[in-house]
Amino acid sequence: MALDQHTIARLAEHLETAELQARDVTKITDDHPGMDWADAYAIQEAIRARKEARGHRTVGLKCGLTSYAKMKQMGVDSPVFGFVSDYMACPEGSTIPMAGLIHPKVEAEICIVTKAPLTGPGCHVGAVLAAIDFVIPGVEIIDSRYRDFKFDLKSVIADNTSASRFVTGGRARRPDDLDLRTLGVVLEKNGEIVAMAAGAAVMGHPAAAVAALANHLGARGQSIPAGTFIMTGGVTEAIAVQAGDHVNVRFQDLGSVSMRFA
Repeated sequence: MALDQHTIARLAEHLETAELQARDVTKITDDHPGMDWADAYAIQEAIRARKEARGHRTVGLKCGLTSYAKMKQMGVDSPVFGFVSDYMACPEGSTIPMAGLIHPKVEAEICIVTKAPLTGPGCHVGAVLAAIDFVIPGVEIIDSRYRDFKFDLKSVIADNTSASRFVTGGRARRPDDLDLRTLGVVLEKNGEIVAMAAGAAVMGHPAAAVAALANHLGARGQSIPAGTFIMTGGVTEAIAVQAGDHVNVRFQDLGSVSMRFA
């Protein structure tokens, strides 16, 4: 690690305050160009500790930049990982206030809940499929705290991979009843189709993203417990939204997820 604990704590406060106050900041590597990957995840963990110390529960894990379209959009070539807190969950069909957001974008996500623990290194797609209890459709509202959505990979990891809000809905299905690789997704904004994709857009198979997460945690001496909710990453590129927009995402065999922004 290149940063000391005081700097990590200060940057965690800086980024979380930007989130809670819905104001943008410049990417932190501008002032700390020498920070490394361990520093980035240490800042993220400090943000998680701050939230939990205030009584918020961590309710799931998330994979980011897993779709080839999203990697191309953001100019990166590897996934990142973060977490979601209880206050980020919004009911299906609800209205999401723009007042607490900076420049939100939506992306469709295939989500899973585990029935058995997953441990890396060496976790693979087959192990993940065997550990899935059920699959549900979701939409993540990402909202990077960085000005103009301009960041590098270390900065976005520190910023908890732009986590902001999420919505789940549709119906839960057993993994044996689905082909996650070919599962089709259609994202509509204000009644118009703006993106279409299939599960294979996520690292070739959504379970590959979960395996990558397990291997990432395994390298840190951690694992994915049974009963964990995991967002496998955006299937398509992220779509910007503003007040007045209505978003509906249709998932093959899983139903739909919708929300409004006001």
